[in-house]
Amino acid sequence: MNNSKVNQNPSWLDTNEYPFKRNYFDLPVGRMNYIDEGEGEPIVMLHGNPGWSFEYRNLVKEMSKTHRCIVPDYIGFGFSDKPYNWDYKPENQAKNIELFLDSLNLEKFTLMINDWGGPIGMHYALKYPEKVSKLFVLNTYFWSVKGIPHMEDFSKKLGGKIGKFLILNFNIFGKVVAKKVAGKGLTKNAHKHYYKHLTTKQDRKGSWVFPREIIGSSEWLASLWEKRKKVTHIPKIMIWGMLDPAFTQNELDVWTNEYNDSRVVKLEGVGHFPQEENPNAVIKELKAELLN
Repeated sequence: MNNSKVNQNPSWLDTNEYPFKRNYFDLPVGRMNYIDEGEGEPIVMLHGNPGWSFEYRNLVKEMSKTHRCIVPDYIGFGFSDKPYNWDYKPENQAKNIELFLDSLNLEKFTLMINDWGGPIGMHYALKYPEKVSKLFVLNTYFWSVKGIPHMEDFSKKLGGKIGKFLILNFNIFGKVVAKKVAGKGLTKNAHKHYYKHLTTKQDRKGSWVFPREIIGSSEWLASLWEKRKKVTHIPKIMIWGMLDPAFTQNELDVWTNEYNDSRVVKLEGVGHFPQEENPNAVIKELKAELLN
């Protein structure tokens, strides 16, 4: 593989917004790109669909002044490889992240999760609870949602044949869904980074599999929830966008009912991506927890 081509910036990338060096970790399925900026206590940030490390850029710029910020792009997203013949199941994405984090030999780190970063990150936290010092939870989950009508409907529509056609051919998850769930919306410049990284029809398979697996991975999700007591002792900060149509007050209640000593920060006027829509609020909470 020609490394100069791999590291060449595409024309759509705003390098003022995303000025970071690319780093690569070789997985059996392909190369995973990740941000690794700053020194000090590590903060690992995990994205969802159709995001990538770009959505954490503002947090990295600020927190890398005092901490080591590590943000991977899952296989199929961002600047990571996008092999069409891979299955893209969240359980296997989680195994990739486990291999990646194990390779870094981190003794302890803060974990931040959003969207599918929830189950993927909790897979690791539940297996290695002694390594996670604090957990920042941003509009996500890690339990089966089978039987919840709006979740089943969303998964059936966008994860089915029609959804596959629309996502693979028209990139609608990045172009339409990402914008719709983002509360008051995304700026035009930010929004393009949520779909332009999924350039071709073949590149978008992961973006389609994730909605399918909201219900398709119910058994795996249920297995994570069964282990939930293993992380009870880890301090948790819930930063929740209250305009999110996907993860609502109901999902926040599941977290707080189980972990009732969590600190909760509700962001009015913010939707699915607190780190994108109100990064200053998230940075404030990070500093309050990690610098004091």
